[in-house]
Amino acid sequence: MRKKGDSMSKNAEPQSGMTLKRAFGMREAVTITVGTVIGVGLFTTGAQIVGTMGSMVVVATFIAMVISVYPSMLYGEMGAALPYAGGTYKYAQLGLGKAAGTMAGWNFIASLIAVTSGEALAFSFYFKTIFRAFGIELPISDAVLAMIPIVIFIITNILGTEMTGKLQNGFMFFFWGVAIIWFLAMIPSIQMPAYVVLPDAMKTMTPWGFIGCVAMIWWCFAGFETCCAMGEEIRYPQINLPRALILSPFIVFAVNALFQWFLVGITPVNKAAALASANAPFAEAMSAAGILGLPMALLAVGIAFGGDFSTLNASIAVPPRYLYAMAREGSMPKFFAKLHPRYQTPYVSILFLGILSLILTVYPINFVASVSLFADLFYYIIGIAAALGLRIRHPELKRPFTAPGIRVGVPVSIVIYFIMMTQLDRYAIVTGIIWCIVGLVVYYICRRIYGEAENEKLDAYVLQEELPGDAERASMDREYRIWKTVVIAACIVAGVLYLIPLL
Repeated sequence: MRKKGDSMSKNAEPQSGMTLKRAFGMREAVTITVGTVIGVGLFTTGAQIVGTMGSMVVVATFIAMVISVYPSMLYGEMGAALPYAGGTYKYAQLGLGKAAGTMAGWNFIASLIAVTSGEALAFSFYFKTIFRAFGIELPISDAVLAMIPIVIFIITNILGTEMTGKLQNGFMFFFWGVAIIWFLAMIPSIQMPAYVVLPDAMKTMTPWGFIGCVAMIWWCFAGFETCCAMGEEIRYPQINLPRALILSPFIVFAVNALFQWFLVGITPVNKAAALASANAPFAEAMSAAGILGLPMALLAVGIAFGGDFSTLNASIAVPPRYLYAMAREGSMPKFFAKLHPRYQTPYVSILFLGILSLILTVYPINFVASVSLFADLFYYIIGIAAALGLRIRHPELKRPFTAPGIRVGVPVSIVIYFIMMTQLDRYAIVTGIIWCIVGLVVYYICRRIYGEAENEKLDAYVLQEELPGDAERASMDREYRIWKTVVIAACIVAGVLYLIPLL
């Protein structure tokens, strides 16, 4: 095993000058993960499902959480055992083989490129809403406005991981603060009949249609393992990664369920169906209810500069770590593995993937969402299978955290995710298949150019467990208990709110 301060094995990992800096704690692991997830899905395509399901959307949201919990535990196990940049790419490579690892990393990149562009478009919708709340229409296209924050976050991510973490914490806590104020402001506008009158689309929904709705809501949870991709930059990863992954699905459920409850309650019953096709469903609901001015502007500010910015910051930060990890091993062109000489960030990968996100902003957000969802489901299937593959191939690997029932949980999770994949639009499936073919072609070309890499020795990836001192460990445990208490309380409150109108 590699001791603290030793250089990484030349068989698998890069030498000095190509390693990333451990600068994040559990708080950043949570906020980067949750920040990647809470954004475009919740406030656009996920909110559109309210127009189809009404208050029953909480059932789909709960199911989406349930089918995310066990995979998050699998990622907690893999992340704690192998805390390196690349996440699913590395796990699949060691557990299933190099081609599977490349497909996992390639699809993760596709997913978050799409999330970045979709989130930027969502930012443009809600940024304009700030001005529409006061009767002002901005004379700028959605695509051009969407490109501005992408460029800003490309720059901040190149400038270093400390800045990325600080910005992420600020965006997330700003979002939650504004959300609480908005919740309190909306309470007088809640209409209880809205929770018991279901849209016509819900009354005629087929089982397959329900699965399709769950899949779109699940997109609001996709990314729950994001912190694994930055495992090489997280302190005490054997402790912090499993904790962050256990919390993340429940945090996402609480936030989604609470926002959905308010969206249902403020939308006039006869206007609910219109949410299914709205670019900015929350703004559409408030406008239909006649809630304009400061309350609408407050919501738009929270979404644009809290929810959207937190997702943009994280989704621009994370995919380059996958491309970097793949490139430094020769699975992708090696110039993507260059680190900035001063900031030690993978700046070439950040620039390249940022440009791809800029290009995607010219496409409709529903297309972007569908492409991202296919890539999400595909790489999660590979990642889930990799957990079992690692158990079989490397039973000797030290696992500070272990997921229970893996031989049952893995195949069940794979089947569930595959069923959701079958409900996607045909063009999303075709686009996803083309992307996979391109990835494989690039992979095999790189192998011909750089030669076939040696089979990785597991010891090269195993860190000697670095334990915090007693005082620091006590502080970490206290922080984790506070997070758990707050998250449990938020989930309970969300569930109770849906029950009140039925009493």
